[in-house]
Amino acid sequence: MVTADNRYILSYNGEIYNFTELRAELTAKGYSFVSRTDSEVLLYAFAEWGLDVLRRLNGMFAFAIWDRHEQTLTVARDRYGIKPLYYREVGSTFLFGSEIKAILSHGSTKPQLDHEGLSEYLAFQNFFTPRTLFKGIKLLPSGSYLQIGINSKSLEPIQYWDFDFQEPEIARPLAEYVEEADYLFRQAVSRQLVSDVSIGSYLSGGIDSGSITALAARQLPWIRSFTVGFDLNSASGVEMGFDEREAAEFMSYLFKTEHYEMVLKAGDMERIMPILVYSLEEPRVGQCYPNFYAASLASKFVNVVLSGAGGDELFGGYPWRYYRAVVNDDFDQYVDKYFAYWQRLVPEASRQALLAPIWSSVKDCLPRDIFSSVFRSHASSLTRPEDYINHSLYFEAKTFLHGILIVEDKLSMANSLESRVPFLDNELVDFAMKLPVSAKLTSLSEVLRLDENEAGGKGNRYYQKTRDGKVVLREMMKRYIPSKITNRTKQGFSAPDASWYKGESIEYVRNRIINSNARIYDLLDRKTVHGLICDHLEGRENRRLLIWSLLYLEQVMESYL
Repeated sequence: MVTADNRYILSYNGEIYNFTELRAELTAKGYSFVSRTDSEVLLYAFAEWGLDVLRRLNGMFAFAIWDRHEQTLTVARDRYGIKPLYYREVGSTFLFGSEIKAILSHGSTKPQLDHEGLSEYLAFQNFFTPRTLFKGIKLLPSGSYLQIGINSKSLEPIQYWDFDFQEPEIARPLAEYVEEADYLFRQAVSRQLVSDVSIGSYLSGGIDSGSITALAARQLPWIRSFTVGFDLNSASGVEMGFDEREAAEFMSYLFKTEHYEMVLKAGDMERIMPILVYSLEEPRVGQCYPNFYAASLASKFVNVVLSGAGGDELFGGYPWRYYRAVVNDDFDQYVDKYFAYWQRLVPEASRQALLAPIWSSVKDCLPRDIFSSVFRSHASSLTRPEDYINHSLYFEAKTFLHGILIVEDKLSMANSLESRVPFLDNELVDFAMKLPVSAKLTSLSEVLRLDENEAGGKGNRYYQKTRDGKVVLREMMKRYIPSKITNRTKQGFSAPDASWYKGESIEYVRNRIINSNARIYDLLDRKTVHGLICDHLEGRENRRLLIWSLLYLEQVMESYL
């Protein structure tokens, strides 16, 4: 889209939920519009306010605007990183796009694997820096922009917004927070229901998607809902709770939704892996193939789907994680303890052996330093449990949530589906960041200082005092969903792959990554990989995330390299 005077040219992906308010403000300033789109509003808002417009936008976006007069390109991403934007500099050429494939299609870019990116991914099952798996291709950080002139030499992203979780000096009564959360949440859902195409909602059986669906069902004459469950015939232990269809069906009955379900079985991962890797490109958190199936299901019936992403990260939905690093002597000890938890794939002791074939190129890429660098700053004195909890909330919003959002967006868009996240409404996020920790997590007073010399199950004593989180949300959501749902234990969206890898999918694992001809062994030590996989197959450790990641990496090398 181009402005009437031909000065500004826009390329844009996203939704601006407050565009009608911005349009009214611009109209009062003398601007006229020829369409009813948020794209045109964004374009003229930039013409009026320049970079200051970024702080005014409430929505999800990645955009590029070329200023013909100044010969300047501005590329930007939304506050939270809901919409991705990749870029690469090749000589005097600047390449950018919503997908890595767009950049790889340029004749100057030959796909190469970034060894440091691989090392980072194998430490965290995520990327905490702008690196990707592809050499030279970076992801613009969330809440950031780049401005490039014809003769500019620097491509340093500039951050215009960041998360800032702070404990208020004086906490208000819980009831007041519940009322404010209720108002802001209803407002957020209403904003994101505005659409000229069909809208549905994921309905996992948990409180986040359940409350969104409840409110949407009140405002729309009818709404479709979607759940993905799992065949648990070969599941064991904790996996028996992974299927949430019963709870989702109960809420569908209450909210009178038109409900659709899909059941995934062992083998469905194998079937979808090539198209999944093509769509997602770089791996991120979790075993994300169920997300692809969920988006595929929803796309058969609607054009837009509402997701519950963000509720846990903003309101303390993972108390067992946050409690692991609550009581410390100083910031460095806190980083050590939290870093140990977030090594999701490979133990630090195995890192050098695993990466032996490429060790010379990654030995200086230290995972703990990368981990510590996520914290833009920290208080000079962190003494209260609340201080450390807020640091953990910051870390997980910047990293774990960011990874979830990239998976959600790219897999939904691969199915021609737009995924919206009401919990990431600006006003609701601003409210969540200023909530006292006591309005998110309970029993902080029971968190004990861990005695490292204590024998026995000290881990249980230390952090498993409670699994209750999202205090304000649970109280607020009692107005919309039954207590049997609001009181449920947190359940992630995960398949019983730990059992499938040892049973029905074992041949796939053998053929893809235990196979001596697997391409991952150009980068990884075969003996170390086999040892880690055997830990899982023989029941010594649950390495399901590592096995998934190796399967994904093998497919990346086959598809792209």
